[in-house]
Amino acid sequence: MSKILFITAPYHCWGVQVVGTWPPLHLAYLAGAACDTGHEARIFDAMNKRLSFDDIRCEIEQYQPDLVMTLDYLPVTGAISTATVPYALRILNIAKEICSQTVTLLGGPHPSFMYEEILEDRDNHVDYIITGEPEQTLKKLLAALNGAGDPKAVKGVAYREGERVLYTGRQPHIEDLDTLQPAWHLLDWQDYNYLVAPYGRMASILTSRGCDMDCAFCSQRMFWREDWRCRKPDKVVEEMEHLIGTYGVSFFTLIDAYPTKHRERWELFLDLVIERKLGVHLLIETRVEDIIRDADILDKYREAGIIHVYLGAESADKDVLGSLNKGTSFEQNKHALDLLRDAGIITEASFMIGFPTETWDSIDSTIESAIYLNPDIAVFPVVTPMPFTPIHAQMKDRIRVFDYSKYNLVCPIIEPYQMTMAEITQALGKCYMSFYSNKMQEIVEMEDGFKRKYLLSAFMLMMKDHGESFDFSGADMERMKERMKKVA
Repeated sequence: MSKILFITAPYHCWGVQVVGTWPPLHLAYLAGAACDTGHEARIFDAMNKRLSFDDIRCEIEQYQPDLVMTLDYLPVTGAISTATVPYALRILNIAKEICSQTVTLLGGPHPSFMYEEILEDRDNHVDYIITGEPEQTLKKLLAALNGAGDPKAVKGVAYREGERVLYTGRQPHIEDLDTLQPAWHLLDWQDYNYLVAPYGRMASILTSRGCDMDCAFCSQRMFWREDWRCRKPDKVVEEMEHLIGTYGVSFFTLIDAYPTKHRERWELFLDLVIERKLGVHLLIETRVEDIIRDADILDKYREAGIIHVYLGAESADKDVLGSLNKGTSFEQNKHALDLLRDAGIITEASFMIGFPTETWDSIDSTIESAIYLNPDIAVFPVVTPMPFTPIHAQMKDRIRVFDYSKYNLVCPIIEPYQMTMAEITQALGKCYMSFYSNKMQEIVEMEDGFKRKYLLSAFMLMMKDHGESFDFSGADMERMKERMKKVA
């Protein structure tokens, strides 16, 4: 049997880990698959431990694994995982430097679509790229590497053969997701905490895989081949009980792209969480139309512990929304946010900036829209045409940055027709300062309680960790911080 070391890339950017650290669930699932077939596995979470490539080198030298695997991983649903690809490739190069016989594996959304580009570059020392859903492919590849067949016959694998890049075809999806068992015991749980009041140990869980929506900027539909599958609600709740009892988890984030797709199943999940009195806080992402659909059961959301819901509003401009294929309207966004506010649930919404048609007037319009929609928390991702998404073709002639490590939704990648890229960075700072300067008055007038403490805590973390991402003036920043301190 083999020794496998799973490693997260030591990548950091503003917005990803500001409010907490998430367990690398994707690697926990892969390590579980390896253990399930009798192999020895270890997870080295360099990202959340804030470690360096030198630390990774030391870990590989000490553990002496037969295989090293990493993913283009970030602790979200995968939308911005491209940014970690250069770091993931460096990890595998280090493994080969230490021992040329070490088998190096790479997986995730970006490598699944861009395997030819990666493997054609001879500076990338990758033996196999596992494409698509990885657990079943990993099991079969491990068996083949240990003598039970030809690794190059395993479906779902891309590799080099001489000067050629070959792909073995799609691996069928796993029919029953409840057969997967994450290797929770391989994680250092003290590393995973939600830093927003009331604070606590954080776990990521998965209740479904896939998305059949057609958002032009996202890879979920393509990666999962329009195939949405779900776990049984009772199995998910049993897993939550295990994590609560064994590791002291008090916050759960559902990393599903679309957890609420089927109302009957979703409501059963809520009912089970309520019935078993888990007493935990849940954070979810979903679609505005499902919030509107569930208007009559939002009390169950709150009773089940859902405290924070993220929605992609993206734009108030109908043409922009149309180009993104969101399938929703500005009016629906407003309705959903109002419903959640009335239900006492904290809302977060995203508003994209930096489109090719962006102007200072459209930036002001985005700010006005965010203030009007009035989510509790607003984020302003810079539009980023990932190379395997539909918007890449739409915006290809405006792309000016080709360093994938910058594809993090903070750095401008495309140059608008009427703005410079430097101005987009300035606009990003303006969006945040304008929204939160306005939001602070609402916090001042808010009744003291859970929501007020939560928002103040979150805002302080965002301001503290803004780094060099925004063009804030020092005076503006200090005034904002001082006002928050006084309100707190």
